[in-house]
Amino acid sequence: MRRTLFNLITLIGLTLSLSYSNLVLAADTPPPCGPASHLSDDLSGNVDSGSRCFEIRMYTAEPIKDGVGGIDNLHQRFREKEVSIFEKHGAEVIAVWQRLDEPNTLVWMLAYRDRAHRTEVWTAFAADPEWVELRAKYEVPISANTFMMSATDYSNLK
Repeated sequence: MRRTLFNLITLIGLTLSLSYSNLVLAADTPPPCGPASHLSDDLSGNVDSGSRCFEIRMYTAEPIKDGVGGIDNLHQRFREKEVSIFEKHGAEVIAVWQRLDEPNTLVWMLAYRDRAHRTEVWTAFAADPEWVELRAKYEVPISANTFMMSATDYSNLK
């Protein structure tokens, strides 16, 4: 089991460093993801026709100062309700990780039916009163890196 998780994390890291760095998009164009039929020809060649839209988000928390910030507060926010709010709005939270090489960074992976579903989920999440309350309770300034992906036609996770 640990070996499988290690292989998944390694594969994700390689995918992010090799493929996303070659993707150039206009600033106002949302990143593509999802089934091959939703992608341009130059992106869809190795993508599964039934792939969901995957998103990896890396949040680096500002150090705690005067009770605001800190990775522990960010984890508590996720633990307490952030994950369940996303699930309530239709996202699947695949996993949440603690980076060991950057201890102030939380990494999580979400899955959606397609890019349009991702937009629906985030719109509903942002307007959810539970999220507004939770964000106020655990105020954590973060810097975020986001990567949109689609599963290959030979991936076990689609």
